[in-house]
Amino acid sequence: MQNPEENPWKTLDAEVMYESAWIKITKSNVLNPANKPALYSWVHFKNLAIGIVPMDKEKNIWLVGQFRYPVNEYSWEIPEGGGKIGVLPEESAKRELLEETGIEAAKLTELMRMHLSNSATDEMSITYLATDLAFKEAEPEESEALQVKKVSLNTAFDMVLKGEIMDAITVAAIQRLKWMDEKGALDAFL
Repeated sequence: MQNPEENPWKTLDAEVMYESAWIKITKSNVLNPANKPALYSWVHFKNLAIGIVPMDKEKNIWLVGQFRYPVNEYSWEIPEGGGKIGVLPEESAKRELLEETGIEAAKLTELMRMHLSNSATDEMSITYLATDLAFKEAEPEESEALQVKKVSLNTAFDMVLKGEIMDAITVAAIQRLKWMDEKGALDAFL
């Protein structure tokens, strides 16, 4: 009997269907776990997804609002962006935070790593808590029309519960921070 944690899928062949600077879509002919022929298509992401929660000593955080083209909706979320493979994720986090909010953080603490949609993509995210904040001018990219607002952690958590925040990285980060706060573990990072 095969170890249940070993890969039961067998790739027969694979073909790249589309590729851009950000993603590659591959179609694979496989044998599924029942050893039957199947087709499996998936998306490879060429960057890490980086999320940053800037937080002050009063447990306020900064959210970024922007229209998200793929879901055709406006989204409130933590500052996020792509981190090039081979670049330290912390450096990408600092760059994204400054670009989107104008905030610099003297301290970054990794909160979590997540696979964002592992049934169809290999996208990996790393989320940081940013503290000891300094404020400068934001430097958004030309593709970003952003609003920035400061809210308390409790307000952000309420926004998650009400479905006003639906971005996966943001939902997970806010829930993690709220849990840390309730356990008394958050103050040590501020």
